[in-house]
Amino acid sequence: MFQKIICLFLLFLVSFSNLFAQKTTAPKLVIGIVVDQMRWDYLYRYQEKYTADGLNKLLSKGYVCQNTQIPYVPTYTAPGHTCIYTGSVPAITGIVGNNWYDKNLNKNVYCTDDNQVKSVGDSSVAGIMSPKKLLVTTITDELRLATNFKSKSIGIAIKDRGAILPAGHSANGAYWFSGATGKWITSTYYRNDLPSWVQAENTKVASDKMMQKTWQTIMEIEKYHESTEDKVSWEAPYRGETEPVFEHQLEAELMKSPDLLRALPYGNTMTLEMAEAAIKGEEMGTDAITDFLTVSLSSTDYIGHQFGTNSVEIEDTYLRLDKDLASFFSFLDASVGKGNYVLFLTADHGAAHNASFLQTHKIPSGNELSDSLSKKVYDFVEAEFGTKDLISSIINQQIYLNEKLLKGDAAKTNAIIQKLSQYIKTLDGVADVVDLKHVNDATLVQDYKTAITNTYNAQRSGNLYIVLQAGWMDDFTKGTTHGSFYKYDTHIPLIWYGAGVKPGKDYGQIYMTDIAATIAAMLHIQEPNACVGKPIQGLFTK
Repeated sequence: MFQKIICLFLLFLVSFSNLFAQKTTAPKLVIGIVVDQMRWDYLYRYQEKYTADGLNKLLSKGYVCQNTQIPYVPTYTAPGHTCIYTGSVPAITGIVGNNWYDKNLNKNVYCTDDNQVKSVGDSSVAGIMSPKKLLVTTITDELRLATNFKSKSIGIAIKDRGAILPAGHSANGAYWFSGATGKWITSTYYRNDLPSWVQAENTKVASDKMMQKTWQTIMEIEKYHESTEDKVSWEAPYRGETEPVFEHQLEAELMKSPDLLRALPYGNTMTLEMAEAAIKGEEMGTDAITDFLTVSLSSTDYIGHQFGTNSVEIEDTYLRLDKDLASFFSFLDASVGKGNYVLFLTADHGAAHNASFLQTHKIPSGNELSDSLSKKVYDFVEAEFGTKDLISSIINQQIYLNEKLLKGDAAKTNAIIQKLSQYIKTLDGVADVVDLKHVNDATLVQDYKTAITNTYNAQRSGNLYIVLQAGWMDDFTKGTTHGSFYKYDTHIPLIWYGAGVKPGKDYGQIYMTDIAATIAAMLHIQEPNACVGKPIQGLFTK
């Protein structure tokens, strides 16, 4: 009997030790793909024309989050990329816009400007960038910390902010495109020279960029049933064109400046090829230590801004992107291996329908140019208080009062806020004006109050926030823009695919802040230090 008990006890110990010896195999590579300005409905609007191996592969074999929302304003590129990778909101991350007014420097500043570094790869100002204005850690930083900096973190994007902010503070590298020279560049924040694989890509871009002299549709133009007619008044032509219609003959402009590649679908192709080069050149995903590659596809945003959400150009761009993604997925399968990587695809924000387009269909909308709105506000302040200098800046639909001139005079400050609010509310297209220090007093629905609260940073935000009516665009008569808390700007795609991900659809409420928390749970590492999101439970339910 005693021997039997001993045997059972030993068997228990062996089983117990085996249980704790088992570890979930982490993916060798995590890839984050952000499609700049991708509306959620683009997943389905063009779905019948997508290939089987691109977006449809993700939709059929991935975990599709159907109701992913952005919980803050402004819905811009820099806050979006920051939120995805920090799991936090602008109020905490400090990235309150692409640009904002710096109260100490008394000027508008850019989110990744850093005059303490130098450009690497060319001598342009495009390289004087770093993540130093980001106040918190990213999930890429946390992976580096968790592996004692043995993992690799690389960021790739045409836009500097789309490469720098996701890659984090401790990245091995971030690379973006210089329109001045047509080269992929970085800054001395990361290193003092370009690695050989980047130099090789630059040689390739230099030899290839003139090959794309004309942008033609990949199908007969009559088949673009999901788009408006090609020639409409609310689209903007390229430089050198008289009309914004296919074919786009761009040889002369490309000869003048390779910067035009940003606003062509070939920019996405070039970015994904650069991502492949990074994986090969940095030997990412080749050992047991998880690496992280962040990829932002910027050209969709440039094209959307120029042609709008219903153009043949934007449809053709997504059909081409689908083919590029199919090629990229095939590369991952071949180089990293099926089951060895996990990826997510999302967007930094959506986009509004053009106001003129909506008006042709009797849908309420309008335009209020930011310059015109700003001028009206400055003129009112001068007429009412005797000087325009009481306002330091108007940016991101926020009004910054001149605190140095007001010298802490609470009575005068409150008088300006009250009279300005009353006046601005009388302007066409304005739904409300919110005192950013007293958001709870605003008569807005709670979701909109929360969105405004989530962007208020005492050091970097203004005094008043101007709420435009739904369907109104504050700075674009052509093409489209974004930035609001309305669904066309906040509803984004989110699909997970790869190692450990089972196909499924999730219609529950998910926020952009949940992405970083989910990756942390997948990798069994700490969330970013200011993360407010939660892991997406459906991904972990068997």
